[in-house]
Amino acid sequence: MTDLYTNLDQSKLQANAASSLLTYGSAFYEDIITHARGVYIYMATGHRMLDWTSGQMSCLIGHGNPEIVKVISEHAASLDHLFSGMLSPPPISLAMKLTTLGGESNEAAIRLAKFYTGKYEVVGLSASWHGMVGAANGAQYHSNRAGYGPPYPGNFVLQAPNAYRSIFRHADGSYDWKTELDYGFSLIDRQSCGSLAAVIVEPILSSGGMHELPQGYLKALKEHCDRRDMLLIVDEAQTAIGRAGDMFAFQHDGDGVVPDILTLSKTLGNGLPLSAVLTCDKIAEFAKKHHYTFYTTHINDPLPASVGDKVLEIVIRDGLVERSRELGKLLNAGLLRLQQRYGCIGDVRGRGLMAGVEIVVDSATKEPGLELGDRIGKQMTELGLWAQLGTMQSFSGVFRIAPPITITEEELEEGLKILEKAFASTEGTLPLYQVPLEGLIHANL
Repeated sequence: MTDLYTNLDQSKLQANAASSLLTYGSAFYEDIITHARGVYIYMATGHRMLDWTSGQMSCLIGHGNPEIVKVISEHAASLDHLFSGMLSPPPISLAMKLTTLGGESNEAAIRLAKFYTGKYEVVGLSASWHGMVGAANGAQYHSNRAGYGPPYPGNFVLQAPNAYRSIFRHADGSYDWKTELDYGFSLIDRQSCGSLAAVIVEPILSSGGMHELPQGYLKALKEHCDRRDMLLIVDEAQTAIGRAGDMFAFQHDGDGVVPDILTLSKTLGNGLPLSAVLTCDKIAEFAKKHHYTFYTTHINDPLPASVGDKVLEIVIRDGLVERSRELGKLLNAGLLRLQQRYGCIGDVRGRGLMAGVEIVVDSATKEPGLELGDRIGKQMTELGLWAQLGTMQSFSGVFRIAPPITITEEELEEGLKILEKAFASTEGTLPLYQVPLEGLIHANL
């Protein structure tokens, strides 16, 4: 495969970017990326890094996957874009696969929930991220709200589950998420004007710091919804299609809870903009009968739909859900061993190939270590590993890790060794004892 960009003047490109591009929340990574392949990304300088965020948590089966490239090329040449009221084989095939299996998608889901229930109030979690437009933006609380004017009316917040930091505790010190959830709904009931339409949640709050919903949380949440005639919307933009070790992360508890509406996006398109909304027959029939409307320019576009169709085919055919689950155990074991060696790692969490590593400056007080995390992150990138460090107030100092689920065991080991080197070579990581580097991977696996 020929590289698109070679012999570039990085300094000139950086100057052009500084003068021409509007920033949007965080500083750009300083090096210019020229190509990406498999689990690696490459800089104009020739530097190579393991991509442990799959782009923007999206390239589920790797960069430049040959089968995805072929599908894109074929459809770009013969069936790329149509009028929004027209259908073609790819979206039909994709819909069939999704219904058989069980950013705009959340907007459509909230709109559908309001339409179906005839109500307008929406509940979200305090560390959630569901999109940057309209109702979806109003239902999230992860980023700073100051300066943008009032959000949609009727938005309420529940405290996001956080087993590491929550003040809700049983007598033995364990996390009492049930009391926290019940208390949150008691406050919402006092604020509501009787028009509660839906709750929207992520099974793992990725942008909020990689927090898993506790075992039983979704079931309890669904019971709260049912008592109030609300719908449960589950946003699986980052967790679906095997990322977290299950085809859909809401299935993990195995207690039979099924959301009323399920939204998919990032992992479904493997880096292409593609989203989907799934619901039950009852809601779908109501929407059809009462003329539910939600159009976008690119609804039912054949090209991205063909990619989503191929992603599902590859994940199922190659057993990648099980692969993510098993490699996730190796990832978790390696991160826990790091935690045993470095006092600055306050918490390790996640499942499948989706993990969070929280950096603190004091393990007793749990004071967030954003500046320390930034220095560790710089060491990581210099050594050849990219894992995003959260910098927003709601989860400062947490590394988000989500490599492509096609990663090999050898590539996973390579990344863990780089992590070890980064912690070992950064001042302030609070080493607890010295362990030979080779012991990181091969001991007790």
